[in-house]
Amino acid sequence: MRPRSLLFVPADSERKVARALSSSADLVILDLQDGVAAAGKAAARVNARTVLQAAHPGRCPQLWVRINALSTAEARLDLAATVPAKPFGLVVPWVEHPEELVRLSEELRALEGAPNRPGAGARLMALLETPRGILSVPQYLSVALPRLLGIIFGAEDLAGSLGLQVMRSADGDWCAPLQSARAQCLLLAHALAVDAIDAVTTQFKDAELLRADCARAAAMGFTGKLAIHPDQLDIINAAFTPTADTVAQARRLLAAFEAQPGAGAVSLDGAMVDQVHVRAAQRLLSE
Repeated sequence: MRPRSLLFVPADSERKVARALSSSADLVILDLQDGVAAAGKAAARVNARTVLQAAHPGRCPQLWVRINALSTAEARLDLAATVPAKPFGLVVPWVEHPEELVRLSEELRALEGAPNRPGAGARLMALLETPRGILSVPQYLSVALPRLLGIIFGAEDLAGSLGLQVMRSADGDWCAPLQSARAQCLLLAHALAVDAIDAVTTQFKDAELLRADCARAAAMGFTGKLAIHPDQLDIINAAFTPTADTVAQARRLLAAFEAQPGAGAVSLDGAMVDQVHVRAAQRLLSE
């Protein structure tokens, strides 16, 4: 199943990590980057490695690690400390070109001693959160990245890079530059057939804002959303879980085509549906 909720937790806090591991998150990201002060990074690596080593294969939530930016010395320390403990994957921040992920894949191959083939070793999710990162989107279409499982839209860092004074418009949605970047992340994820993950809603006590953000993201085609607090998880999971009515409608649509073998389009509830709708229904029922 595609991850709906991806919960960041500072890896240097044993209490917060314990709470995250017992939460309803589909995926827990042990954070070594923004959630950890410089003085705490060494301890965070040790704790992350301990947590990973104690985890059972196939456990839920999946355990991932957000490393520091690949341009920093901290990233090499993060990789050396955590990759041998076999996280399910790595969230890579500040990715500015897909070639960075190609080089990282080679580093991982050496650290893991694993063959460089699809499904081997740690998977990757790329956080696109800088102007260069967004503008590099077309380059992903000509690069092989078998480890890549997701594209994440990073609104907060991008807003900082752009010097935005206001991040949201009057209706509560992202302002125009962020909406444009968000759409490019979404299109890229679907072009690559990987997960499309929406940005975090930092106002974790504002349930109505979170519901609105989730509803917009799900309607656009995002498959999941970042979280920074366990209290956000139920709302996120509900928003990205197909309703019983949606599932039933998808089954009715497929049944209508099965009843008319060879038909390119059929009538359902007063509307014409065709193979585009068939593929959408099949995709929904397979997730």
